[in-house]
Amino acid sequence: MPRVTEIVDPGNDPILRDVFEKETEAFGFVFNTTKVQAHTPVILRAAKQLSAAVERSGLLPAELRSLVYLRVALINGCPF
Repeated sequence: MPRVTEIVDPGNDPILRDVFEKETEAFGFVFNTTKVQAHTPVILRAAKQLSAAVERSGLLPAELRSLVYLRVALINGCPF
């Protein structure tokens, strides 16, 4: 059970609707981290933009980026 309740319905918030729709389209579901960060939609959007900027920058080789993602997932107790 998460310590912070998850937001499962984006309601009328345009930021949440957009993020939830994109993740559902891309992955078939909304990530748990997204549901937790949904408590503050503006920060959620900024976090998503930061992740996308790292991807687009090309400053990290793909292999290193994958290792960073894996390490962060392990630190956070994420199963993937």
